[in-house]
Amino acid sequence: MKRLEKLGLAFFLLSFAAGTCGAQTPGLPSGTAQKRAITVDDLIHMARVQEPQISPDGQFVAYTVQTPDTANNKTLKNIWIVPTGGGEARRLTNGDSDSLPQWSPDSSRIAFLSQRDGTSEVYVVPAGGGEPQKLTTLSGGADNEQWSPDGRWIAFTSSVFPDCADDACNRARLDAAAKDPVKARVYDHLLYRHWTHWSDGRRSHLFVVNTENAQARDLTPGADYDVPPDERGDPSDIAWSPDSKELCYTAVTARLEAISTNGDLFTVPVTGEESKRITTNLGFDGHPAYSPDGRYIAYHSQARPEYESDLFRLMLYNRASGTSVRLAKSFDFWVDAIVWSRDSRKIYFYAQKEFWQPIFEVAPEEGAEAQAVIKDGFNTGLSISADGRWFAFGRSSATMPTEVFIARSDGSDVRQLTHQNAERLAGLDLSKPEFFWFTGALGEQVQAMLVRPPGFDPAKKYPLLLLAHGGPQTAWEDAWEASGYRWNAQLFAAPGYVTLLINRHGSTGYGQQFVDEIQDDWGGAPYEDLMKGVDYVLANYPFVDESRMAAAGPSYGGYMIDWIATHTNRFKCLVSHAGPYDESSMYGSTEELWFVEHDFKGTPWTNPEDFAKWSPSTYAAKLGEFKTPTLLTTGELDFRVPYTQVLEFFTALQRQGVPSKLVVFPNDGHWLLRPMDSRFWYTTVQDWLARYLK
Repeated sequence: MKRLEKLGLAFFLLSFAAGTCGAQTPGLPSGTAQKRAITVDDLIHMARVQEPQISPDGQFVAYTVQTPDTANNKTLKNIWIVPTGGGEARRLTNGDSDSLPQWSPDSSRIAFLSQRDGTSEVYVVPAGGGEPQKLTTLSGGADNEQWSPDGRWIAFTSSVFPDCADDACNRARLDAAAKDPVKARVYDHLLYRHWTHWSDGRRSHLFVVNTENAQARDLTPGADYDVPPDERGDPSDIAWSPDSKELCYTAVTARLEAISTNGDLFTVPVTGEESKRITTNLGFDGHPAYSPDGRYIAYHSQARPEYESDLFRLMLYNRASGTSVRLAKSFDFWVDAIVWSRDSRKIYFYAQKEFWQPIFEVAPEEGAEAQAVIKDGFNTGLSISADGRWFAFGRSSATMPTEVFIARSDGSDVRQLTHQNAERLAGLDLSKPEFFWFTGALGEQVQAMLVRPPGFDPAKKYPLLLLAHGGPQTAWEDAWEASGYRWNAQLFAAPGYVTLLINRHGSTGYGQQFVDEIQDDWGGAPYEDLMKGVDYVLANYPFVDESRMAAAGPSYGGYMIDWIATHTNRFKCLVSHAGPYDESSMYGSTEELWFVEHDFKGTPWTNPEDFAKWSPSTYAAKLGEFKTPTLLTTGELDFRVPYTQVLEFFTALQRQGVPSKLVVFPNDGHWLLRPMDSRFWYTTVQDWLARYLK
């Protein structure tokens, strides 16, 4: 799932040669020079490459680079471009918040989002360089921009009050709220807050703006829903028809959004007539993509309602008949990033498979099955040139942050285009991960990744650090971005620890049954997997010191640390970040309720037994018996796992005399995104581990 540890966020891919086998990373010297262990400052100062987009003419790739501004404790973002034929990358913008580059159909201009004037708006800059021009000026800002195929329009989203007929009304209402000395929030339904923001009554509406005269028009006026859905959507939930006459978007229209995952696809004419619902599936339909010939809309779909971790299936909507069929029926992995071939004869997508994310292709025909066209690496951000010959995508590994790659659409000629972090990486001793399988809970095979410390000496004994991932329906990946800046295995191994990452039951990338088996079993099979994985390492890696072991994890991983604290004393110390501790109180204070109700088969009043059974708080008396030293961290703006969960756990530890420390970040939510906050967190965690493992 992407709810206790949302990996949109979208938001945070293996060099080609490193792939799945740990080969030499391209661009790095094979070394005679002395290398050193990675530090927190190394990690913070790595450039974060995101959002690669190939130009329609196939000549360039635009992408964003995020770098830290440590003096102001924030990150800076700018647009860069690199030629696909090779050559130096160059920075195109000089703002501090430029993102989501989108090429014009003729490849001459790039639209992007920027907050350089205080509010996020759409800007356009010549691809050859120049001063960006602001295109939108709405009080609700702009997001999710996309060019129409004919270049006349840019679609985008903006926050509006549904009952306001124009921007003057929106602006007046915002001004009045700012001047009102009373700042009370009043609600009469769920969902009233999400991740880190409270609802202020506005909705994200779909707009188009004329690229010549900058006139904007709301295509969903009066809609009391968000485009894309606030709780589950992203820019890929909006798409243009090839004739530029229509847009398709995803929306959740159910009144009780906190328990509904029923997102449907809608189409709306660019001229602004009423939207038409085209899917009625009870699960979530999203990521629409029109075929170039205009006959179909491909999309991904979940069949089961009120369950966001159901399999994302690839569907094909016939625009003439109004019917949908499933493609690649035997494909048991989550379909993402849908892209059509130029001739409409193939659909490309990527899907996580074990620790990696290959790119697949399938014919748009019922009965066709998917085949991997690019098998290696953890690949994200897929786009295709207008002639259908070239892919651009991001690729990373556990030893390399994301860089931009290209490949022919048949999977050949894979090449790395950018080397944003090559100079810094060249001096670091980063261990290539090892992958192994063991028999876990339910007699099923479980996969794990092990990272040895830098300067490894097989004759020595090393402490073991177990990392538990969040979700619970997500997975560790052989990738840098997904959790690498927040839970970087290399940095955890750097002080001299063997670091173990296990994709226990509930993890994605191993088939839907494996995902589903965590339901009503949060502390069962997953906990057994982690303990058996540790046992396997102790039995097969003689350099691991059983007397010096620690465990750490975020979100559901934090829950697992809380569970470990109440169920075993085999670890010398623990680190729990944003972990649910009492499931009943967690239910009453979190925002998205569908995952709690699904995973615990009801509510605290309809199924109190299971809420109690899987709450670490139920076993709090064991804390005083085991007395495992525990570090707890949380963000005060975390609405997914409210920080009070961590306070409850800390109180239980303190009252029973367990060595423990609490760190609260008042300006952070579920993730610590500010660079200096991240630095403080890593330093605090490393000090805690060193106290008990050295």
